[in-house]
Amino acid sequence: MIRGKSLGERAFNISNIVFMIILMFVTIYPFWYAVISSLNGGADLMRGSIFLWPRQFTWASWQTVMADDGLMKAAWVTASRTIIVTVVSILYTAMFAYAFSRPYLKGKKWYAIIGFTSMYFSGGLIPSFLLINWLGLYDNYWVYIIPSLFGGFWNVIILNANYKAIPDSLFESAKMDGSSEFRIFFQIVLPLSKPVLAALSVFTAVGVWNDYGTTLYFTQSSDLQTVQYLILKLLQTSSAAEKMSSSAVLTNPAVADLLNAAKGSGLVTAKTIELAAMVIASIPMLILYPFAQRFFTKGVLLGSVKG
Repeated sequence: MIRGKSLGERAFNISNIVFMIILMFVTIYPFWYAVISSLNGGADLMRGSIFLWPRQFTWASWQTVMADDGLMKAAWVTASRTIIVTVVSILYTAMFAYAFSRPYLKGKKWYAIIGFTSMYFSGGLIPSFLLINWLGLYDNYWVYIIPSLFGGFWNVIILNANYKAIPDSLFESAKMDGSSEFRIFFQIVLPLSKPVLAALSVFTAVGVWNDYGTTLYFTQSSDLQTVQYLILKLLQTSSAAEKMSSSAVLTNPAVADLLNAAKGSGLVTAKTIELAAMVIASIPMLILYPFAQRFFTKGVLLGSVKG
């Protein structure tokens, strides 16, 4: 591939390859480190970091995480929320974008002004909290669904560019056959927009799956906690225990021993538990990407450039 080119081109290609290898290593290795550390014995991990493969391979931390009823309940809340919001949000946003793309839509200028304003300005956390509370959604499962039903005006812009790439003759012929706007949307527009919808679905699913702010601000019940929120609490608890242990070493060795014992020993420790939880929480999104890959690149390009 590099042979037969000038010295400058070969140097440029080699530097690109080296840069991409370094970038891949920097991107992938932190996740690989979390995987091998979570599969290593906790006490052995405290002796020193591992780099390529577990020194003491064990599934103990993963089994401990999977056996936690609270985590399984949180996984169900997160998964159900992600599926519902992704499907409904993409559908509603696609319908709005279709209406917005039609030149005969009345008040289109005002919709555009409101949409672009919402991209750069928001009411803030306190007004959002007051609104959620007034609507009766606070500490309710529907707080995960209803506020997320619209995917945002940025998605509308991407879908709008895709719709304008569809030949107008298709819409005209469908209307001559007596098709309604709903029939045109579901039988013509949606099938021709699968790549863009798949790409936006991936972005939406990842964003919803990784969201912990909604749980943090708008829920109290332990039955409504999500996986990412539980991981956040686990990290905060572990960090607080480490700080207390460090301080106690200087003031009260007995308290330090108690805190160290609370963090675990043997095959399972607080560190391996939090690493295992993070890795397990990432698996669904890692599985999702390969299935959407064949639509992903094409969808992003179609949504960015008018054909």
